[in-house]
Amino acid sequence: MRVPLTVNDFLERAALVYGERIGIVDEPEQPAESLGALKYREVYELARAQAAALDDLGIGPGERIAVVSQNSARLLLAFFGVSGWGRVLVPINFRLNAEEVAYIVEHSGARMLLVDPELDDDLRSVPAEHRFVLGTQSDEVIYHHGAEPSRWEANEDATATVNYTSGTTARPKGVQLTHRNLWINAATFGWQLGVCDHDVYLHTLPMFHCNGWGMPYAFTGMGARHVVLRKVDGAEILRRIDEHGVTALNGAPTVVNSVIDAAREWQGDVPGRSRVRITVAGAPPPTRTIEEVETVLGWEFVQVYGLTETAPLLVMNRRRAEYDELTPAARAKKLIRAGAPALAVRIAVDDEGEILAASNVVMDGYWEQPEESATAIRDGWFHTGDGGWLDEESYLTISDRKKDVIITGGENVSSIEVEDCLCSHPAVAEAAVIGVPDEKWGETVKALVVLTPGAQVSEADLIEHCREHLAHYKCPTTVEVRVELARTTTGKLQKFKLREPYWAGRDRQIG
Repeated sequence: MRVPLTVNDFLERAALVYGERIGIVDEPEQPAESLGALKYREVYELARAQAAALDDLGIGPGERIAVVSQNSARLLLAFFGVSGWGRVLVPINFRLNAEEVAYIVEHSGARMLLVDPELDDDLRSVPAEHRFVLGTQSDEVIYHHGAEPSRWEANEDATATVNYTSGTTARPKGVQLTHRNLWINAATFGWQLGVCDHDVYLHTLPMFHCNGWGMPYAFTGMGARHVVLRKVDGAEILRRIDEHGVTALNGAPTVVNSVIDAAREWQGDVPGRSRVRITVAGAPPPTRTIEEVETVLGWEFVQVYGLTETAPLLVMNRRRAEYDELTPAARAKKLIRAGAPALAVRIAVDDEGEILAASNVVMDGYWEQPEESATAIRDGWFHTGDGGWLDEESYLTISDRKKDVIITGGENVSSIEVEDCLCSHPAVAEAAVIGVPDEKWGETVKALVVLTPGAQVSEADLIEHCREHLAHYKCPTTVEVRVELARTTTGKLQKFKLREPYWAGRDRQIG
């Protein structure tokens, strides 16, 4: 009998094999009452209760449940209680403002919205058929339920999540990931990272993020422990590693740098030495940072590359036996490459230098956007929009981004969205938004603007204008006035020329 691959497989195995083991340690300083430490048997029971509650509300398989929350045990439970019984989870970036969240809720057709208690006041205006604040308000409805959930005819090709990502258009696109996509990604990631039941995973990345929601399944299926971290701070990360015996975490370059800074002030041996693997994605850190992960922290640095559209793992770069004889600095130069193709992933680079991917982890398409889907997936290949090359070892190096997406602190920012916002200001005639290197964030957002004739406006005023309409992490940190912007003869912005002075002399250019 062929058994369909669904995300519930991971929790069912954990409950069966590791039922009395602690599966989740909740954030102790959560605004609502913490769920504390949950055994895998309890996690499974709570997930089943959530599925039964959705039955009572008339929300059936295939319907969408949106959740906007910082990291919490309740958010982690939704990965199973929602998707595990056939509904579709829509995790939303908690840094978005009410207007942006409302667009995603409406576009996805979500029938329920679950909101973090800290965000409740800011998101009161977001309409939803069923709306609950996570914590005390939601628990009575979602978790205190004695009925059995309705049986779902498991289908690995059914959509499990719709994850909205900022791309080259002003409005985000909803990436449809199937149960099969997520299952294959989790199995591949877990295998290549060597996940086992001795592992303790610290959730440093927001769970709405592609690297954040990729982790629950792999670590759950192997009976590893999840430790929730709500707000990222380098010293707090070291304390959690010390307290819980953490062995694995993910981090954008800014997280890595904050931990290294905290380690320099740490009294005694740095926690996790010779034990922790830290997986880094997004804008690559400089080789110096990679070297310091090994020399200052004593941790293993793992570089990965992928996209929300690929669930997300495409390539991975781990320390190989051949690197053992190299100095830390020489190893860092090897590890700055994005990596070699993951199992069952095919990577190609076309004649124009664009990275293409084919695999079971490639999305089903963009939600309600068939034209965008057809553009992204052609002749069996997903077109990443990123530029790069493959070397003689079949390792991929990212050279630039054909999409005008800026990765700042691990978050994707659509340059077009920010440009549209700037151009809505009466003083701005033209705008070009680029990513420029930043030691803390990897990249930061910079705006180059041409003013309307006779207009005068300050840098602070333009930044504040953006902050009134966009999430703060999307807003420019600097604004520079130009007489004109580099364009082709057909009028297209030449962003590579605008970026060039800021990235000169660097190993590679992102943004």
